[in-house]
Amino acid sequence: MLTIGLTGGIGSGKSTVAELFAKQNIPIIDADLIAKNLVTPGNMALDEIIVTFGTEVVNQKGELDRTKLRSMIFSDDSLREKLNAILHPRVQEEIRKQIKHLTTPYCIVMIPLLVENRLFNLVDRVLVVDTLEKTQLKRTAERDNVSIQDVQAIVNIQADRKTRLDRADDIIENLSSVDALEQQVRVLHKKFLDISAR
Repeated sequence: MLTIGLTGGIGSGKSTVAELFAKQNIPIIDADLIAKNLVTPGNMALDEIIVTFGTEVVNQKGELDRTKLRSMIFSDDSLREKLNAILHPRVQEEIRKQIKHLTTPYCIVMIPLLVENRLFNLVDRVLVVDTLEKTQLKRTAERDNVSIQDVQAIVNIQADRKTRLDRADDIIENLSSVDALEQQVRVLHKKFLDISAR
């Protein structure tokens, strides 16, 4: 099973690219979705987060208050590392488990912070969705209804464009239309099928 790690900066168009691969009947394993499922009430990961960060990170229903947690870890590297230590091993274990159950020639593993967290051991190839920073800022601000400054702060703590591109085995340029993206996905789909057949 060939595993393709799909990554890119915030607002680069990773989800759109993943949907286009899904249209080719390729399974998508989403690290963010796995992480969200791990912190639902009753899960050990959430219990550990509460012990580490305090009860103020959950709302009255006992659900994780993501906004509160995000603001706590955003400006504190040591807190971010503590959260990563709780979640990363569990996310990686679940990714490996899901890969084991697949029978397709290849799969896409969508990991937004693949480069930042050096998760190269999880995948065979790194596919980067690349776009201009100004596009990232505009797209994310509109999508999440936040200020450009808020998005810029997130971009600043992510890997820069050059670092990400240097680690890429394959690149999708998201600079124009969805049609252009679809064309690139079709080319890569054929390439990945060829590699997995070898």
